[in-house]
Amino acid sequence: MRKTALLLLPLLGACATGPDPGGTAPARAPTAAPPPQQVRVAPSTTAFRAPRVMNVPGLEGVIGRNETALANLFGPPRLTVKEGDAKKLQFTGEACVLDVYLYPLTPGGEPSATYVDARRASDGLDVDRAACVRALRR
Repeated sequence: MRKTALLLLPLLGACATGPDPGGTAPARAPTAAPPPQQVRVAPSTTAFRAPRVMNVPGLEGVIGRNETALANLFGPPRLTVKEGDAKKLQFTGEACVLDVYLYPLTPGGEPSATYVDARRASDGLDVDRAACVRALRR
């Protein structure tokens, strides 16, 4: 029995894994790379959602106006960013930077100002929105 077991040892050794100097081992499948990070995207919707409209004293002359009316009030915007049916207009002066966000109030309607943000150009700190509107008016 011992002789039989000793005779089987070379056969068992052939089954062991390790380097194959003769190059006769079958090729291994490459290890799959980990999946890339998934980016979450907000689901698109075809349903219209009316925007919230800012109601702050001192902004009555801005909120509700369209792009043309805002340009007549402040001059041409320094920056115009369009994203879908929304727009952001940026007006600047020595006193401040004014960002006006325009969204359509009805499906397919013309975008009008619904939100205003203001900051100092020098350091980006928030400033009074109504004061910035007054400072930038023509």
